[in-house]
Amino acid sequence: MQQVKHGLNSGKKAFFASDFHLGLALHDEPSEALREGRIIRWLDTIEPDAGAVFLLGDIFDFWHEYRHVVPKGNIRLLGKLATMSDNGIPIYFFPGNHDMWMKDYFVKELGAIVYHNPVEWSVNNKKLMLGHGDGLGPGDPYYKLLKHGVFNNPVARFLYKWLHPDIGISLAKTWSAGTRAQKLGTSESFLGNSEYLVQYCKKMEEKDHYDFYVFGHRHLPIDFAINDISRYINLGEWISQFNYGIFDGNNFRLEKFE
Repeated sequence: MQQVKHGLNSGKKAFFASDFHLGLALHDEPSEALREGRIIRWLDTIEPDAGAVFLLGDIFDFWHEYRHVVPKGNIRLLGKLATMSDNGIPIYFFPGNHDMWMKDYFVKELGAIVYHNPVEWSVNNKKLMLGHGDGLGPGDPYYKLLKHGVFNNPVARFLYKWLHPDIGISLAKTWSAGTRAQKLGTSESFLGNSEYLVQYCKKMEEKDHYDFYVFGHRHLPIDFAINDISRYINLGEWISQFNYGIFDGNNFRLEKFE
């Protein structure tokens, strides 16, 4: 498993967030601007204490990097992240299932580090496994088939990039909005040991110990004991709940940005 090489300076903390889904409000631009502004205020608040910022996927509801084009919008957020990076705060991106077509734009423009698979981060004898969380554990065969057979298929990606961006991005956003609409009116609930990610964490613990398994994707703030010495943390979302995680080098806790 790939490892994060960066440590955590004394007195500094690592901050974690996921599932902003920026671009989700296709027909409600004022609401989208308010959400982006809230995220930037959160970054302003944590900046003095931040030793690293980890963004664990689905930061955008859709992202695709053409050779010379990226989706427009969210320039204030990107500018804020670039400033933090310029000021020496490492920014880590983990593409999720909505923004998996992320290549080197954030590396070149923001100085960010991008990981496409779960990674291990060791700090002060604590081990964390970090990732978005999609496709891990048992179940969800339809999504896994789409991810590996279509979304990550090099032929499909090659063909898609030849669509004009106005067409390709519009199609992807319409599909994303449609899948999200199917879930409107349904309530997410924690399934305990039946959760795919809980089962994944338990399976990993049989092979190697991690103090904290930190993921997004689930859209629920979760702090669940895998065993006496391991915890599964899910970061929730920034559509309505605005949850984030803080790791001080020893302990991990979830907070809500009011």
